[in-house]
Amino acid sequence: MIDLAVTTTPFMDLTFIGLEAIPRLGEERFAGDVHRSPGGGAITATGATRLGLSTVLTAPTGSDHEGAELRAALQAEGVELVEPHAGRTATTVVMPADGDRAMVTFDPGVRSRREDLAALDPRAVVCGPVDLELVPEGAAVYLSLGDEEARALAGRPPEGPAAALVVNEAEALRITGEADAVRAAAQLAALVPVAVVTRGPKGAVAASGGAEVSAPGVDVGPAVDTTGAGDLFLAAYVWADLHGAELEERLTWAVLYAAMSVSVPTALGGAATRDRLIAEGTRLGLPAPAASVSRSSSKEGWK
Repeated sequence: MIDLAVTTTPFMDLTFIGLEAIPRLGEERFAGDVHRSPGGGAITATGATRLGLSTVLTAPTGSDHEGAELRAALQAEGVELVEPHAGRTATTVVMPADGDRAMVTFDPGVRSRREDLAALDPRAVVCGPVDLELVPEGAAVYLSLGDEEARALAGRPPEGPAAALVVNEAEALRITGEADAVRAAAQLAALVPVAVVTRGPKGAVAASGGAEVSAPGVDVGPAVDTTGAGDLFLAAYVWADLHGAELEERLTWAVLYAAMSVSVPTALGGAATRDRLIAEGTRLGLPAPAASVSRSSSKEGWK
């Protein structure tokens, strides 16, 4: 049995660093640098692995050059992989500017395979709505959405056997039609045991069983690249949940992990190790993990 399977699509991210602004139509802008790094589901898988969870990325890469590069980078991190598909690898151009980013994506639409998930017997699965039917019985489901899925679900929130739904504020408001994150989380919590709404530098809110909790944002200085912060939030949330942390503690550690990631280029560059996360949390006065969890489930626990 493994700790976590990630079914969301991995991308090759091409990140242009140092843009003063996103170019308008017909305009050319020059970046100070460009980075190639794993994106999408590969970010969540990398973050979870660096936090000590045994993790398999079940969404296949392509069999092209970009896919080979992605697989090499992920294998170096200790992320386990499934066999690639015969086509091209999904790719995203990322343009960070003014504390946010714009993206353009190519996705061939290849998804995880039922037989791969069944063979792994994962304790938990991170997936989108399209992959809910693939999740083996007994696995805890952490449901996340992308921009396109949120637009498609506007006015009709997703339903399914999820332990938690994690969305950003824009997605939550679009799906529910509510005016603020707290009310959106409450509406979503009617469909899942826990609804989490991330709010970028303002932290996160969650609703569960009629109760609402929140975690404030953490100031780590100017944001260099916010790409993947939500994916890393999800990785840390699952890590904390699998170790028995209470909801407010899950939010707090996940907010910190996401905040730490934005101070350097690329999500892979910003994905901290477990030791670094715990050290930073301790420095900020967060409860020591050993004192705030009731059980340990990964191979290495909270050490």
